[in-house]
Amino acid sequence: MNLMCPARILLLPGDVQDAAVGERVAQVYAGTFEAAAGSRLAERLGVRLTVVPELTQRPDEQLQSIADQHRGETVVVLGVDLGLKLPAVVEHTGDGWSRVATDNEVTLSAYEQAADKFRDSIPAEPNHELIDLLAELIRPGARVLEIGSGTGRDALELERRGFVVRRTDATQAFIEMMRAEGYAVDRLNALTDDLGGPYDAVFADAVFLHFDRAGLAQVLRKAARSAPVLAFATREGKGEEWSDRNLDLPRHFVLWQEDALRAVLASSGWVVQQLDRGEGKFGMWFYVLATRA
Repeated sequence: MNLMCPARILLLPGDVQDAAVGERVAQVYAGTFEAAAGSRLAERLGVRLTVVPELTQRPDEQLQSIADQHRGETVVVLGVDLGLKLPAVVEHTGDGWSRVATDNEVTLSAYEQAADKFRDSIPAEPNHELIDLLAELIRPGARVLEIGSGTGRDALELERRGFVVRRTDATQAFIEMMRAEGYAVDRLNALTDDLGGPYDAVFADAVFLHFDRAGLAQVLRKAARSAPVLAFATREGKGEEWSDRNLDLPRHFVLWQEDALRAVLASSGWVVQQLDRGEGKFGMWFYVLATRA
């Protein structure tokens, strides 16, 4: 551990039953009123819980004390309201506590800045292989939530096949791109927002590869509450990577091995009906069709 590195403090709301928390958390801290939720979270993570009665009265002082004890580590803190949208990773800048952009937020920023370049870099054709999988289980007239509609190319094909599509994206530039072409689009960040529904299916083409592993598990649980069918495409590989290809801006990618992908689906309430592989320009892809357990 590098003692010179600052602590990474993850602030969570009191209700953390569906919180996306990574595996390398050193400790959980909670205010008095969040002690029960903190206990459940600490038990799930296999770490110690410390209840800090003064956390809500003196947040700056208490957070600094926690940060000083955990340099180079990640800790979770419940029960602090700094006026930030939670969950949030914070650090002290000298002028107070500020929010640190997550890997996914950096990636979304790249798409915001280079939406047109992204549209020009991808194939004009929709992902027929993934749409064909979905069409095996749902029929024309079915209502589909598309997570990360992007340029809208897949939504057009889904609608051509008779499905009713709710277009969504977390990137305002893509939303404006689709609206300029006359389509209704909702802003939706699958990591932080409720998915709504019920739908007949959830569809996500090349979106889940930007979610960290805990985040994907959280989104999969949300999807299982919203629809009985799930179709998505994500990258095959080991580990994670940053890349600036195509957009000349950094994007974060999380790669999956088949066993691990099947395991996270099973633990999130899904049964894999079909898992196919396909080769893309920069590696192999998984095309997954699953039904709610």
